[in-house]
Amino acid sequence: MNYIKEYERWLASPALTSEERAELSDIRDDEEKQALAFSSLMSFGTAGLRSTMSLGPGCMNRFTVMHTTRGIAQLVLSEAAKDPSVVIAYDSRNNSKEFATSSARVLAGAGIKTYIFDSLRPTPELSFALRALGCTAGINITASHNPKEYNGYKAYWSDGAQIGPEQAEIVVREREKFDVLDISALADYDSAREEGLIVELSDDFDELYISAVLKTAINPEAVKSVADELKVVYTPLHGAGYKLVPEVFGRIGLKHLYCVSEQMIPNGDFPTVKKPNPEYKDVFELGIGIADKVGSDLIIATDPDSDRVGVMARSKENGFVTISGNQMGALLLDYAINAKRAKNEIDGNSYCVKSLVSTDMANRIAEYNGIKLHEVLTGFKFIGEVIKNYEASGNANGFLLGFEESYGYLLGTYARDKDAVEASMLILEMTAYYKKRGMTLCDALDSLYEKYGYYTERTIDIYMEGLDGIEKRRRVMQALRTTPPISFGGARVTRIGDYLEGVVTELGSGDTSPTDQPRSDVLYYTLDNGDKIIVRPSGTEPKIKIYVLAHGDDQSSLLEKVEAYSEDSKRITEV
Repeated sequence: MNYIKEYERWLASPALTSEERAELSDIRDDEEKQALAFSSLMSFGTAGLRSTMSLGPGCMNRFTVMHTTRGIAQLVLSEAAKDPSVVIAYDSRNNSKEFATSSARVLAGAGIKTYIFDSLRPTPELSFALRALGCTAGINITASHNPKEYNGYKAYWSDGAQIGPEQAEIVVREREKFDVLDISALADYDSAREEGLIVELSDDFDELYISAVLKTAINPEAVKSVADELKVVYTPLHGAGYKLVPEVFGRIGLKHLYCVSEQMIPNGDFPTVKKPNPEYKDVFELGIGIADKVGSDLIIATDPDSDRVGVMARSKENGFVTISGNQMGALLLDYAINAKRAKNEIDGNSYCVKSLVSTDMANRIAEYNGIKLHEVLTGFKFIGEVIKNYEASGNANGFLLGFEESYGYLLGTYARDKDAVEASMLILEMTAYYKKRGMTLCDALDSLYEKYGYYTERTIDIYMEGLDGIEKRRRVMQALRTTPPISFGGARVTRIGDYLEGVVTELGSGDTSPTDQPRSDVLYYTLDNGDKIIVRPSGTEPKIKIYVLAHGDDQSSLLEKVEAYSEDSKRITEV
């Protein structure tokens, strides 16, 4: 695509408003911005769309959103036997509501019944709504925890999980039949509402979702038993959790909830944080101030679309300590197993699921307790597929936990995506359980290390931005396949899993075996001591992600080992 010609075509288009034309005129002399925005159409895959918000085929704007929705409409019409329908949700980001209503107008214009939430909602409620309403597909306008300049578009299918590769290819093929600037065949929103082609979902629907979440509580009385003493600080980071997380907390018996008032207001500029990501300690600063003042046990933060949850727990010695996504996954798995075992709800059908890049402590916990553990590629849709396959085989009640290291958890089967509303509730329940026994979550984590051994993880982000960022990332992955590393931190690589080729190779014997996973651009190195290094390009940001998974006999030697692994891991991307 010639970016100069495409820029001029957009600038001359009658589809633009005067404000949009002025925005494009402002970059007439900025070739770099033109090249970034107009060189190519945003790629659409199983992760949907995600980019900065500005005009041009390579960015998030109403034209690219409607263009992709036309592809979704064609997919829905081709797949649905009768009565096709789609449900749409959106978060607090700037333009999210506009993108959602524009999508609804495209779908209604194609004759597809469309449900749309009347205000921002958590991503997992969309997944639940798909299943509850029996819709063919779903659209969620969100960029999760990305910086404020970003927005995104996720597509879901009838099972409540994000679409698969074959469906994504159909969307891409179908949208190519339309000009990105073609905004014909749009329904009038108000007229479509009057005709019943667009239906707005209100607070009444929230009750169905809340009921489903509450049913997953393992010990509903746990919080009530310590309600007079238990104190929690909560922040939605200006996002979609502002309403339903406090509501669920109240319903399970929490009396002392302290919300970070400045961050309870939905705001796509995220004025109190640099990045609205609960993985970062700095988003907790306001919460820590409140927690210190009131003597809180816990600080909980959910991201803007409320599918991820981060936690800081009070330590007896060091104030508030971050509980990592991997640590929380291990804590929740151990708690779910033991709490359900106490109720005689653990049997041979019980299973859990985690991503390949998540902590191996989960493997040890599952093995110790006789629980089946499944490892899948990164992306919660793969966890959803495992749940779906179990249900299809007649095992509808064995699911214990699905989680990813990036602060995503699901403990119920009402949805097929990570749910920070439900996870926050279960984290609160678990905290109450340990508080009744005189323990903090930090104490509980220490007890896990004593029982299962020491495990630690580190994620390294190597950013490769700009026009040539995609090519840089491709070159790095190709170089690693051509000349694979032989060691990390002095530990020898004994096995390489290439998930793009679908092959695991034993370096000593040369024997190969299938990965038994969908094809994905992932390289998985197993070392002679059992530790692992995993490399993959991010699906949502311009970077390569490196995951270090290690275990050891004590914390100090383990950290030294991880430092050595990290240094060598950074070097392998220098091509």
